[in-house]
Amino acid sequence: MARAQELTGRREAFVRATVVRAQHPTSAHAGDTALVLANGDIDGFLGGSCVEASVREYGLAALSRQEPLLLRVVPGEPSRTLQEGAVEVANPCLSGGAVEIFLEPQLPAPRVVVLGMTPVAQALAALGAVLDFDVELATGTAVVPRAGDAALIVASHGRDEEPALEAALRAGVPYIALVASRTRGAAVLASLDADDAARARVHSPAGLALGGHTPAEIALSILAELVAVRAAGRAAVPAGPGSADTGPAPADIGPASAVDPVCGMSVAAVAATLHTDYAGTVYYFCSPGCRAAFLADPQRYAGAS
Repeated sequence: MARAQELTGRREAFVRATVVRAQHPTSAHAGDTALVLANGDIDGFLGGSCVEASVREYGLAALSRQEPLLLRVVPGEPSRTLQEGAVEVANPCLSGGAVEIFLEPQLPAPRVVVLGMTPVAQALAALGAVLDFDVELATGTAVVPRAGDAALIVASHGRDEEPALEAALRAGVPYIALVASRTRGAAVLASLDADDAARARVHSPAGLALGGHTPAEIALSILAELVAVRAAGRAAVPAGPGSADTGPAPADIGPASAVDPVCGMSVAAVAATLHTDYAGTVYYFCSPGCRAAFLADPQRYAGAS
């Protein structure tokens, strides 16, 4: 799909949604695909607006968790049953049938910025590629850390260290490391224009204490520490409820959700979801039909969500 290639080229995350099973009379067919963008937009057809509402909500949840999810949408009063790797959502708007959709996050390779052209920096680039990191080597003041970066690793042996470290701290880069001895590293951290809490975020000496001596061994210890930090960050995201949660909203496993005041369906509270503003409150809907019913008699439904 050309759109998927375009998003990948721009390093934008998205979810590939594929219908793996459809029961009549649903309008979707096995093999139908669509893309769920990070803002909730859906590019493609998966069976109409009612199904798309659940695809949007759980697609964004899968993107937030960075884990694939099998979504099954069936007719019935609003409810959900969440199991490991799968969720079944009952949708009152469906007239019959059922559809199963595999939601697969497509994430850009994590960007790792390495300051320096030293042997350790070169080894980080080589080993990082094996681990599917997008390693970018930079020198001087060309380092521009971004909030979405996985790491900034300073391996320049004393050149331009402080500006790069301070820029990464300001950007909120989750893993920041300085390749230096314990003594020199402490001196560099003390010179930073940052408070003690920020300085404590810099890993120095960089890497796990594996006893490595060669550039490749040192690079291995640094990347191992990076992997451990990223794993700890993923573990900190709430895992969601257990195997039999019948609550309608997946707010604990993804972005904010809302309840359609007309049918009671849980939907993603994002701009891409059908919505309207009434009396200073934004109401979200699973389908044009529910939105039309609300607009016809808003006082009946206002406050129901």
